[in-house]
Amino acid sequence: VEMPHNLTSENGFPFAQALVFPGPPAPLENGLAFATSSPAEARDAPLSNGAACSGASSPSDSCTKPLCPGGAEERAAYGEAIKYVSAAEEDEEELACGWGAFTPGCLQLLNTPKGILFFLCAASFLQGMTVNGFINTVVTSIERRFDLRSYQSGLIASSYDIAACVCLTFVSYFGGNGHKPRWLGWGVLVMGLGSLLFALPHFAAGRYAGRFPEDTGACGANRSQACAQAASGLAGYRFVFMLGQFLHGAGATPLYTLGVTYLDENVKTNYSPVYIAVFYTAAILGPAAGYLVGGMFLNIYTEIGREIDITPENTHWVGAWWIGFLGAGAASLLISIPILGYPHRLPGSQRYTVMRVSEAHQLKDGSHKKAADPDFGKTVKDLPRSVLLLLKNPTFIFLCLAGATEATLIAGMSTFGPKFLESQFSLSASEAATFFGYLVVPAGGGGTFLGGFLVNKFKLRCSGIIKLCLLCTVSSLLAIFIFFIHCPNMPMAGVTQMYEGSALPGGRLNLSAACNAECGCLRETYSPVCGSDGVMYYSPCHAGCKASRRLRSGKKVYGECSCVAASRRSGPGEAEAGKCTSSCAKRPLLLFFMFVVILFTFLSSIPALTATLRCVSDRQRSFALGIQWIVVRTLGGIPGPIAFGSMIDKSCLLWQDQCGEQGSCYVYQNSAMSRYTLVAGLVYKVLGTTFFIVACLLYKPPPAESAPGSSGTSENGNGDLQESKPPLQSDEDK
Repeated sequence: VEMPHNLTSENGFPFAQALVFPGPPAPLENGLAFATSSPAEARDAPLSNGAACSGASSPSDSCTKPLCPGGAEERAAYGEAIKYVSAAEEDEEELACGWGAFTPGCLQLLNTPKGILFFLCAASFLQGMTVNGFINTVVTSIERRFDLRSYQSGLIASSYDIAACVCLTFVSYFGGNGHKPRWLGWGVLVMGLGSLLFALPHFAAGRYAGRFPEDTGACGANRSQACAQAASGLAGYRFVFMLGQFLHGAGATPLYTLGVTYLDENVKTNYSPVYIAVFYTAAILGPAAGYLVGGMFLNIYTEIGREIDITPENTHWVGAWWIGFLGAGAASLLISIPILGYPHRLPGSQRYTVMRVSEAHQLKDGSHKKAADPDFGKTVKDLPRSVLLLLKNPTFIFLCLAGATEATLIAGMSTFGPKFLESQFSLSASEAATFFGYLVVPAGGGGTFLGGFLVNKFKLRCSGIIKLCLLCTVSSLLAIFIFFIHCPNMPMAGVTQMYEGSALPGGRLNLSAACNAECGCLRETYSPVCGSDGVMYYSPCHAGCKASRRLRSGKKVYGECSCVAASRRSGPGEAEAGKCTSSCAKRPLLLFFMFVVILFTFLSSIPALTATLRCVSDRQRSFALGIQWIVVRTLGGIPGPIAFGSMIDKSCLLWQDQCGEQGSCYVYQNSAMSRYTLVAGLVYKVLGTTFFIVACLLYKPPPAESAPGSSGTSENGNGDLQESKPPLQSDEDK
C-alpha cells in the first residue's frame, strides 16, 4: 500500500510534520499497521510507505524499523533517514515528571494540567502575599526600625517593577522558546532567595532599642522632644531591601509570562481562560493573606522574647515584620522543586495543539506568516523581527494600551483605596485596610475567575472577547460616577473649624488657642483624639488634656481637657485616643459602587489576557506577554500610584511637620478627594474604553474555514491523533 507523501484530512488540512499515534499502532482495514515516528527526528521528513507488512504477529507490537524494502528506496530518494520509535517510549523519556533520570511513577499522577496549575497557583499566591501584601504592610515598620525616609521606602517598592522591566524581554523571548518549567522553577527559587534576603537586615542590624516616652502627647509633656536626631547608620540597609525586591521582581517575571503560556499550551482552547483565571485568582488572594498574616505578625514585638511596656498603638512600636518573609522564602524554595521537574510539555498536549486554530491578527503584507516558521525566534537575530511583528499588530498594541490604563486604576486604587476609605469614613488605618480587603477579595478574586468562566461558557472568539472587555469597561465607567458623592469631614479644631466652632478665616490652619497656649504643643506630635463634644483635636496636648488613664478595654482616655471644656462651656471635658467615628449615611452606597467598579475592572482582566494570547501567533505568545507586561508596568503600574497620589495630595488640609519639613498628609478634604478621584477614574476609564473600541475595530481575523480536528478525529477515525504544531499554509478560524 503506497501512502501519500502529503497527508491531507477531509477538511483540506495539510500535515507537514510527522504524525504521532499514542499507544500501539492501530491496524488498518487491509491488515497493515503504521509505525510511529519521533517528531524530533522526522520533523521535516515526509511520510513514507514504510508501513509494517501484513501478517504482523500482534497489533500491539511496536515497530522499531521499516519492514518493507520499499521504504528504504524512498528514503534514499529523499536523502534522509527516518527512525521509528513508539509513542509510549517517547512519552516515557521526554514527557515524564522528575529530575533527570529520577522519574518515579508516583510523580506521574501530578504530571497533568491540574497538577502544574496547583504548583503555579501556590507560587503566584506566595508572590502576591510577599510583594503586594507583606511589603505594603511592613513599610512603616522598616521606616521606623531603619530610619528610612518615605522616598527611600518608595525606591524599595519600585525595585520590584524595575527588575521586572529589565528581565521581561530576555525571559519572555528566550524562555518562550525554551523549557518553560525550568525557567519557572528557577524563577520561583530566585524569588524565595529574595524573601530571605529581605529579612536579613533584622539579624544583621542588632537589637532594636527605641525610645518609649510616656504620654508624649499630653499637655506639658512633649516640650522636651528634640528635632535633631543622631544618624543611626541603619539607613544603609535600604540597599539590602532593594536587592531583595530586585530578586523578587526577577524571579516573578517568568511566572506571569511563561506560566500563562505554559497553561494555555497544555489545555484545550476552551478551558484555557478558566485555568488562567484560577491562576490569577490565587495571585489576587495572596495580597489579602499578606495583609492579614502580616498584620498579625506586626502585633508581635520585633525582638521576640523581650518584655516591654508599650503597646502596638504606640508610635515607637516595631512589629515582627521579618517573620513573614522567612516563611514565604522557605515556602518558595520548596515550591520550586516540583515545578523544576515538569517536562517541556505535558503528556497528551499535542492533541490540543493540532486542534487549536490560529486567531492571530492578519497583517496586510502577510508578514505574520513568518512567525509560523518552526525555527523562528530561536536566535537573538530574530528578536528585532519579533518586536516588529508585534508593533505591526494594531490589535495587540491597543490591547496593551488598554491594559495599561486598567493597571493604572488598579495600582492607584490598591495604593490609595484604603486611604480613601480612611478619610471618608473617619476610620483607623487598620480598619480601612480591613474594609478594603472585604471589597477586593470578593470583587477582585470573583471578577477574575468570572471573566475566565464567561469566555469558556460562551466559547468566545477573539473579537467576542474584546467586546466583553469593552462591556466591562463601560460598566465600570458608569459606576465610577459614584464618586460625585462624599461623606462630610468630621469637625477638627483648628483644621476644619475654629476652636469655638466658627469657620476658619480663609481656610488657614490655626492649632493654637487660649485653652492650650500654656501647653507648648509641638506640631511634630500628631496623635488625634476625639473630645466628648464630638470634635477631633490634633493631639491630647492641643485639646488641653493634662491627665490620662487606660480603661480595661485598653482604650486610653484623657481628662482635664481645657479645650474640650471650652467647647462645651461646662465642666472639664474628656477625650478618647483615636478619631471620632463617622455616621455617614452614604457609606453603604459608596461601598456598593466601589465594589461594582472593582468587580468589572477585574472582570475584564482575564478576557483581555486571553485576547492578547489569541491575537498573536503561537510562537510569539510568551514574548507578546512579556512586551505587554513592560508596557503595562511602564505606562500603568509604575506611574499609576504617582498620578493618583499627586491628585489626592491636592486635597490635603493638614500636612505633617517634621521640624520645618513637610511630611505626609494627616487630614484630607473629603469633597476634594472624591472630586479628584472621579477625575482620575474618568480619564483612565474613557481611555481604556477608547482603546478597546479601536482594538475591536482594527482586529482582522483569519479567513473562516472549517477547523481541522474540531471533531477530534482524522479521516482514519483515530480519535487520539497527535501532532506537533504544523506551519499552516492557510489560516483557519475556529
